[in-house]
This record gives sequence, structure tokens and C-alpha cells, in this order.
Amino acid sequence: MSKISEIETWLQENFAALLAKHQVPGAAIAVLADGEVIDHAAGVVNLGTGVESTVDSVFQIGSITKVWTTTLAMQLVDEGKLDLDRPVRDYLPEFALGDDESAAAITVRQLTCHTAGFEGDIFTDTGPGDDCVEKLVATLSDVPQLFPPGERFSYNNAGYCVLGRVIEVLRGKCWDDCVRDHLFAPLGLTHAASGPYDAIRYRAAIGHVSPKPGEDPVPAPVWALTRSNSPAGSTLAMRPRDLLTFVRMHLNDGKADDGAQVVLPESLLAMREPQVEVPSLGIMSSHWGLGWMLFDWDGGKVIGHDGGTIGQSAFLRVVPGRGVAVALLTNGGNPIHVYHEIYTKLLDELAGVTVPPLPEPNPAAAPAELSRYVGEYSSMVADTVVVEEDGKLWMTRTPKGIFAELSSAPPTREELLPCQGDTFVAKTEQLPGVYLAHAFVGDDGNGRAQFLHTGRADRRVSQ
Repeated sequence: MSKISEIETWLQENFAALLAKHQVPGAAIAVLADGEVIDHAAGVVNLGTGVESTVDSVFQIGSITKVWTTTLAMQLVDEGKLDLDRPVRDYLPEFALGDDESAAAITVRQLTCHTAGFEGDIFTDTGPGDDCVEKLVATLSDVPQLFPPGERFSYNNAGYCVLGRVIEVLRGKCWDDCVRDHLFAPLGLTHAASGPYDAIRYRAAIGHVSPKPGEDPVPAPVWALTRSNSPAGSTLAMRPRDLLTFVRMHLNDGKADDGAQVVLPESLLAMREPQVEVPSLGIMSSHWGLGWMLFDWDGGKVIGHDGGTIGQSAFLRVVPGRGVAVALLTNGGNPIHVYHEIYTKLLDELAGVTVPPLPEPNPAAAPAELSRYVGEYSSMVADTVVVEEDGKLWMTRTPKGIFAELSSAPPTREELLPCQGDTFVAKTEQLPGVYLAHAFVGDDGNGRAQFLHTGRADRRVSQ
């Protein structure tokens, strides 16, 4: 029996039980190895209706969309219409931020690798029309700058909306039409949707959320985030097999299954080149490329991306040197442990790659001095206060904006436990048994951390 056949048998015997163990209502998975794709599904797409999840069910892929948006940009690079190292204002003269000097300096490349430096979690609903991305970008004129462009990494959804708008202007059509015309169509995708009006044609999954920590998940009150964030990942949905068709094009020198050249090979290789180092943050990558997360794991180089929308989580890992890829799409519960158990087994057996353990406390890594970390940190997403009590660090985090609207829970107070160096971990009530990493980075000039980094950099605001 081949390895891929063994994996198929293992999924048939274990996938449903894994989902049930971690309260994941439904999921679908596809695996690429030895040029063959297998897929499997279990559970339901909606606990409210009881409709079963199948391999043809479409789930939201969330921020994996960013790799698609970058691929659309690289097609324009291939055509000589876009230069990654030119300022965004060369393509969007009206692009404005709270810091005009930074807005004038930010390049297209910096949008693709999250180094533009401005606040990135802007989810303003600008309506359902084809002009929604254009309208969203126009609302960024007062968004503050966290650090000079290019200085460091901070995950930036709004930056991808700006990139999406650049693509719209150069193509002369909305982002949805761009992804359908320039990726769905040439790749021959049959179960992929740019938004809810497409997704309703398929067996579409809805996200599930827990009303209170520890309670069973229930269907989310809405299907998706606002369409204005579609280039960043608010609406794109598909079955896992179609996601791997996109990946196979990336592994096949930019050619679709029918041989059509979708992207030039050099552009796809450029997407995998490291652009910026990422703080040590658990399951997040060590570096970022153009769109791709870049993992340097034992056994080989791995690229990928994760995605999270309202109650849906998606995971994609690709081992280019072995032609192996795994796409897991879920609709609620606690999918992190499902991801980790499946990918640990599959990437080891199919590609000889070791998936690192999830972050955990390490008392031996406790710093001797904690004053560097104490203070108040703020962003448009949350306000965080870090204090020292009896030689321990405690964090109180108060959500803001859309994150406050999506959660009725009061501000949380959690102990920050040492993990390694300037990285600490904290428990999360929303994901039992999972520790979230928090890295303190930079220096404010007085020996204290300048940012509290969770993938996004929250700036110190206390003196």
C-alpha cells in the first residue's frame, strides 16, 4: 500500500473522531502527494440544519486569500503593469494615511509582506457594491502609523485591501471579478466562491462560535465579514481540493492542469523568498515572503498560510521540495489541536518534515527582570495592560472595535508565562488547552519593550 493510501485509510478511521473530540462541528481535508489528491470530510456544515459535510462542501479560507491576492499581483508583474518596489501612490495617487510621509513611502512589496507599518485591522463596512474596496481604502486617511515603513513585521489586513485596490485599478474591474477571471477560470475550479452569492450555490459551511467559554458551539450570527475586506480574506470560500489545485499550479512552475501558463515560474519563486523575520509566535512562521508564510522546520522548507473568519478556521501547509500539500478547512470548535495532530502525522509520513510542538510555558526561560515588559499597549483592536505582581506578569486585554462587537465577554486577565526569551504564553478561554504567544519586541529608548506582538504589533502608550 502506498503512503497516500495509508493516509487515506487513517483519515477514514480517525478524522471524525478528532473533530468530535475537539468540538469541531464539521471539516474537510485534501492531501496532495505523489501527484495524487485525496480528500475526506466529516461532521456537518451547519449544526442548525444538520446538513452533512462532504468533500464538495465549501468553507471559507480566510486569510489564505492573501496568497491568492498576491498571486493576482504577480500576474500584473509578469505583464509589466506592476513594480513591487514602486510606491503605492504611483498606482493610487489618492492613497492617504494619518502619516502622510509614510503613505508616500510605502511600496507595493511592503503591502505583500506586512511591513507597511500602519494599523491593519480596519473592517469598516462600506457596503456590498463593487466599489466597496475603493471606499474602504478611502477611509484609511486617519489611520495611525505604528512604525516607519519597512522597519518590522506587523500583520496588516488593511494593507491587503490596499493591494486589492491596486489590482482593481490596473485590471479595471473589482477584486471579485479579478479572482474569478484570472485564477478560478484558468485553473478550472468548480467549487470556489468569491462571496456569499456564489457560495450559496454549493453546500456551504457556516462558522460556529461558543456563546460563552466552554459552551458548545452554535451557528454564528452572520456568514462572513464585510465584503470590503475580501482581498484580505473576508469572503473567499472553496472546497479543499480546489485550494490544492491552486497550490499545484504554484508547484508546477505556474501552469494549470491543462498546461496553460497562469503565472511565470520566477514570480512564484520570488513569492517564497524571505522578506522579513517574524517574532517567535508559536504556530506562526519564522519569516514572511510575498504572501506566503515561510517555515524552516526540521526536514525541509515549508510554505503556507492560515485563515480565520467568523467561526471558521483554515490551515494550509506545502512542502515544495517534496510536492506535498495539506489543506484543512473547519467551521468552529477548537481546531488547533485537530490541525496539529493531523499535520504532525501527515507531513512526517509524506514529506519527512517535523511539525514543531505547540507553544507551552517553560519556567526555565523566566527572565530575571520583568520591568522591560510592564506597561500599557494599544492598537485599534485592543488595549492591553501588563503588570508585575509577586514576580509574575499579568495581562488584562480589552477588545475594541469589531472585536468588541463580536464578543460579549468582559476584559480578560491572564498570567503571562515564560516561554522563550522575550516571548510569553497565556491561556485562552476561547480555545481550551491552547496557549497563545505574546512577544515583547523593540526598545522604547529606556530599556522597555516598544511593542507587544501577537502577530500584530501593539505599540507601548505608557511612559
